[in-house]
Amino acid sequence: MVNVREHCSWCTENNEEALEKAKVLVKAGLDRARTLETVPIKTVPVEKACLVVGGGIAGMNAALDLANQGIKVYLVERKSTIGGRMAQLDRTFPTDDCAI
Repeated sequence: MVNVREHCSWCTENNEEALEKAKVLVKAGLDRARTLETVPIKTVPVEKACLVVGGGIAGMNAALDLANQGIKVYLVERKSTIGGRMAQLDRTFPTDDCAI
């Protein structure tokens, strides 16, 4: 791939210099393309599972959304309980409902 617009047209004021530079870049791109090798296609087995790090409100919502889509979810929390900061509150705005 040769980016003539970014490397020639926009950064060179003289049109003749820009044309010569573009010719050199295109020639270099063609020379590089001749040496490229095909990348072999490799298949690997994939398990449809996800790791969610953090058992706060966002982590639990993400885990539930993924589980509802049929994806196996591993939820990891560093503390002994989940809920994050929300579990520390006794009520929440705007309804003053219990946070737990």
